[in-house]
Amino acid sequence: MLAPKKAKFRKWQTGRRHPDKQRTPETRGITVAFGAFGLKAMTPARITSNQIESARRALVRSGGKSAKVWTRVFPDRPFTQKAAEVGMGSGKGDVAGYVVEVRPGRVIFEIDGAPEDIAREALRKAGTKLPLKARVVART
Repeated sequence: MLAPKKAKFRKWQTGRRHPDKQRTPETRGITVAFGAFGLKAMTPARITSNQIESARRALVRSGGKSAKVWTRVFPDRPFTQKAAEVGMGSGKGDVAGYVVEVRPGRVIFEIDGAPEDIAREALRKAGTKLPLKARVVART
């Protein structure tokens, strides 16, 4: 799974997930830059490294041998979790994994080298593995 090699801070604060403030669209990474087709987020979400890997595998398998795949997001935000059946208090839990915060408009994956119908179907399958609504977009 994806994880940063080194982090300045081991545990981050949770942050707020107010729906009105999270609906502000992304300003970076909003166009298809490397491939011919891309998977664009339509809703905000926090995507874990496991979900990114699952979607990437689905994309590579259904894209074919000639397809080249780019992952445009990287999970660098740690999330913590306390062990099962542990009471309240006694500090913050251990780091359980890493997530990336995705806002609407962000291109998550790109693919090139596959026919249009195969590329669109592969991106659609990859989108079902993610906890957000996504749309297949073509390079303009």
